[in-house]
Amino acid sequence: MTKIILTGDRPTGRLHLGHYVGSLRRRVELQNGGGFDKIFVMIADAQALTDNADNPEKVRQNIIEVALDYMAAGLDPAKSVIFIQSQVSELTELTFFYMNLVTVQRLQRNPTVKQEIQLRGFSGRRRRQQGRHAGRLLLLPDQPGRGHHRLPGDDRPGRRGPGAGGPGADARADP
Repeated sequence: MTKIILTGDRPTGRLHLGHYVGSLRRRVELQNGGGFDKIFVMIADAQALTDNADNPEKVRQNIIEVALDYMAAGLDPAKSVIFIQSQVSELTELTFFYMNLVTVQRLQRNPTVKQEIQLRGFSGRRRRQQGRHAGRLLLLPDQPGRGHHRLPGDDRPGRRGPGAGGPGADARADP
């Protein structure tokens, strides 16, 4: 069976030392370790728009910066597929179908969504954009089709499963 990993970042700014220590260094180790047959690194621009809708230019400008930071950290495009989420139209199409299968209540039970609601003060009757919920669903189409052995966020040392953080770490819908 082919062993595949998917990971990535939202292009909301240049990557920094915290990114390197928290995940980039580990991604490079995984890339060079030979334990995986394929490695996909996603620049999650569509997900970044869920809380940067008022400034899409910020996201657009940072796509190249993040790609350059990946390569500066040691990710090799000859060994890892680096791609931009919005450029894979099938992801958006599949997200639409997931939106019709997953209820808002189920998404609101997701630990990352709960945390965002509290962090951004969206509790009570204050309005929340649909994109906040859809951001979690944007990550789901990538996962089953590629037969992942590790999910986004799993590339961080000591961080596994729901609540681990990172793009998509909590994208797995809870029962």
